[in-house]
Amino acid sequence: METIVFLFSFSALGILYAMNTIPELQEPYVILEVGIAVLVLVFLFYFLITRGNPPKDVLFFVFAVFCFTCIIDLTSALQQDGVVSGFMEFYEKTGEPYLGSAYGIMMCYWDGIVHFVMYLMMISRITDRKSYRTMGLFWAGSLCANMSVFIAGIVSGKYGSEIRPAFWINFVFLLLPVWGAITLFTRAKDRPLIGGYNAHHAQTMKLIWRPQDLVLVLLLLAAMAFTILRGLVALNSPLEACYVYLTQYEPYLNDPVGYPKVMMLHFLFYGLPLLGAFVYGLLKPGCTWMPDWTMFFSGALIQCQWAHIGASLHPRTSAPFRIPGDALWCVLMANVLYALVPILVAIRVHSNPYFFLKISPFPGQTGLPNSQEKDTKYKDK
Repeated sequence: METIVFLFSFSALGILYAMNTIPELQEPYVILEVGIAVLVLVFLFYFLITRGNPPKDVLFFVFAVFCFTCIIDLTSALQQDGVVSGFMEFYEKTGEPYLGSAYGIMMCYWDGIVHFVMYLMMISRITDRKSYRTMGLFWAGSLCANMSVFIAGIVSGKYGSEIRPAFWINFVFLLLPVWGAITLFTRAKDRPLIGGYNAHHAQTMKLIWRPQDLVLVLLLLAAMAFTILRGLVALNSPLEACYVYLTQYEPYLNDPVGYPKVMMLHFLFYGLPLLGAFVYGLLKPGCTWMPDWTMFFSGALIQCQWAHIGASLHPRTSAPFRIPGDALWCVLMANVLYALVPILVAIRVHSNPYFFLKISPFPGQTGLPNSQEKDTKYKDK
């Protein structure tokens, strides 16, 4: 099925080419109507071809339809960078002009490549009746962060006066991943939540004897400090440290497009509490929520950082707002490390999760054989 989805998604190029050559299809409200009609028709196509063997997971249809739109986003990014032509000129004028911003281009690259590959992988696992919950949480975090920053940045930045009817289609790509995230969070976990002897042993160790966790705690604290600094910059704090950082390191935070400020405020008000919660989860045994939330936040942060770093370097960003040459490597290293911190935490949590499990009865108590059996099953997995 993933092969059919892959091939059918490229039919989007034909629709784009037709709309780009037929003036009647380039009116703002017509673009909105065509966009909605295409989404409905793509859904009906997959619904009809799977009637004989319907997928067990309704998110299959979300992923299949979004694969189609990924090709549109990738085409938009490639045309904005001059790689292709003849597909999206009309859309920049009467559809969504903000897609021509540096942030819009980098966002479309991420959606057209990373999300596209993830959709195909998740469709393959749904078809094979396999679990994709972990990857799904990463996707949900990525797309939720992507669209929330994108929509808020449009209305609060310089493109707020250039909103066309096609803007409202973006809410489909915000609400569906939110629904998908809720669905995935409430599903049964892929791994057990209760451990026996191994979990008990891991949870009796102090932080000083867990050097990997100690390093991660320090990295999380540094990430929290970095989040606060950039959040204060976005809030136009008069502190000297904020002024120095804005003028000498990341002037892009003051770009009038609005996306960088919105992103930093997202990090400050949503990311900062999660980073603090991860510190708590590495200190307090038995936090069974850590695997899910570290994966969700990893997807959100790496998508945001990709778009942020790329946009601050892209030639579409005005020269005064790009990273200064003498601070380039320093800023890049700080931003890349900032993006990697939650991923490192997620890898640690998923690779050795005993510290984050609930404890089953100890030896000598009722249920010992069950706890040992669960630990053995866990190790086998």
